Amino acid sequence: MASYKPKNILITGAAGFIASHVANRLVRNYPEYKIVVLDKLDYCSNTKNLLPSKLSPSFKFVKGDIESADLVNYLLITESIDTIMHFAAQTHVDNSFGNSFEFTKNNIYGTHVLLEACKVTGQIRRFIHVSTDEVYGETDEDAVVGNHEASQLLPTNPYSATKAGAEMLVMAYGRSYGLPVITTRGNNVYGPNQFPEKLIPKFILLAMRGKTLPIHGDGSNVRSYLYCEDVAEAFEVILHKGEVGRVYNIGTKKERRVIDVAKDICKLFSMDPETSIEFVENRPFNDQRYFLDDQRLKNLGWSERTVWEDGLKKTIEWYTQNPDWWGDVTGALLPHPRMLMMAGSTHFDSEDSKETSYVSGPNQTRMVVPTPKGGSSPQKQSLKFLIYGRTGWIGGLLGQLCEKQGIAFAYGKGRLEDRSSLNADIQNIKPTHVFNAAGVTGRPNVDWCESHKTETIRANVAGTLTLADVCRDHGLLMMNFATGCIFEYDAAHPQGSGIGYKEEDKPNFIGSFYSKTKAMVEELLKEYDNVCTLRVRMPISSDLNNPRNFITKISRYNKVVNIPNSMTVLDELLPISIEMAKRNLRGIWNFTNPGVVSHNEILEMYKTYIDPKFKWENFTLEEQAKVIVAPRSNNEMDASKLKKEFPELLSIKESLIKYAFEPNRRT
Repeated sequence: MASYKPKNILITGAAGFIASHVANRLVRNYPEYKIVVLDKLDYCSNTKNLLPSKLSPSFKFVKGDIESADLVNYLLITESIDTIMHFAAQTHVDNSFGNSFEFTKNNIYGTHVLLEACKVTGQIRRFIHVSTDEVYGETDEDAVVGNHEASQLLPTNPYSATKAGAEMLVMAYGRSYGLPVITTRGNNVYGPNQFPEKLIPKFILLAMRGKTLPIHGDGSNVRSYLYCEDVAEAFEVILHKGEVGRVYNIGTKKERRVIDVAKDICKLFSMDPETSIEFVENRPFNDQRYFLDDQRLKNLGWSERTVWEDGLKKTIEWYTQNPDWWGDVTGALLPHPRMLMMAGSTHFDSEDSKETSYVSGPNQTRMVVPTPKGGSSPQKQSLKFLIYGRTGWIGGLLGQLCEKQGIAFAYGKGRLEDRSSLNADIQNIKPTHVFNAAGVTGRPNVDWCESHKTETIRANVAGTLTLADVCRDHGLLMMNFATGCIFEYDAAHPQGSGIGYKEEDKPNFIGSFYSKTKAMVEELLKEYDNVCTLRVRMPISSDLNNPRNFITKISRYNKVVNIPNSMTVLDELLPISIEMAKRNLRGIWNFTNPGVVSHNEILEMYKTYIDPKFKWENFTLEEQAKVIVAPRSNNEMDASKLKKEFPELLSIKESLIKYAFEPNRRT
């Protein structure tokens, strides 16, 4: 049997449970392989899981999200990745019932980003996609033959449904684009390092604390359990001997009822099962049994080595020796530990799918009219804003600001290119001002626009012009959030000269199709005297968890270009946009803080205020061009017009410190 030999492997989700054991095994057994691991360090990840590999010269850890196309493309190219082992996923079924959209975003969209990056770079020789036995759905209680790799997929919960959906994408990219994909579907895994939301580590930690073990339903549900090192060996075998296009079940014929698992743990802790086991409310749907046929993997030479009793003893021994490995896990030890991943997470809403999917603000679907506090002015009470871009970053923040200031507002439901729906919104809401924070900026970046030009035109040009025209018909001022990424340094505006582009200057940057559409619509909007155009650049906010935040973006890259640019600190400037609406200001405005700041200057501040150990490297525009599709705009914009109207406006560096770094100071 021919054996595949990788050179540079990317392992996603490698600070998690199973992937960390696989990564450590490969680093240990194959020092000639370069192992690059990528993990966003979610609640169930821990860099300590990778300690055995930390000192190896062939090992590299990157903190980042598989949903970032920029980062994934960059890693594939700069690390010459030829093999991907894709473990990253949200996996806890209980959480999926309470927070299913996070599972769709992580498990389906994240996988799609990886596949697209593989298609674009064209250098991947193996893509191993890690799925689950749960995609098969429930196995009949009396079945003597397990699900084989060609069995129908019948998922029964949001988690398994997203894993099945991801599998369909993997299969499609294999067939349509010839990607060399392999899929695995595994039974339950247990062992050291597992986050204690899962059954076995949860029971062990509860037993260590002398607490009762909660069992969903009557405990008759049957599961098959494999020890983590056996599973890591299975992935080692599939990596080297697996056949492209195949699916491999990683399973065991040995099954255990949940009640028996609890009793075995009670026995090893010398606890009385009668008093130590507690039956609690069942899940909304709890599959009775998963049973796999694993003959295909056995044909490659793999077999289970660790018997249940030995594996359970080793696992208990590890948790006894490492009780604080995960810190405070009180929430995970609850009978139904839901929503653990919600802190700092982002959402998206399908209703406005043409807009950016990152959300910082509230997910508003109804009009909010806060009760004015104390002596609100008559002017405040008479304002009513209609905001488009509910699911976008700026649109979400505008809603928060309106709530904070006691301004009535509603999010528009109509699509920008649909004139009748915009008229309906205005007739229903009767706003005093309209804010347009909608449009396509790319999914997740402007490179998307290069291959989706008609969609970009429809949203950024046709949609914006339609809204402006409808607002004019109704005598309404439209505050339009535009971009300053329509200029680039030239002989008349050289880098470092302090000569910035003014509002009346003609755009000169045509490197990206996104910028072309924004420059085009800005020129046409000059004919509408009811529009105030605000040119935003490289937006920054105090929310360092937001992936669209410029600070967050560049702090997650290993290499950055180092070019001074004008930028917009949203915490300072978005309240100014509301004030501009109140003053009925019109025309074009460079909506940036005065002055420029370079990538290195921002990262130096990041190092000073956030992470003193932070390191980065620079690369040239020519090197950057190899990992992006469309060039990026670099320029300085003259903010003197805005500064004259708002003299209190801070320079970019002062604003960065006040609004972004001081509130997040960790040093």
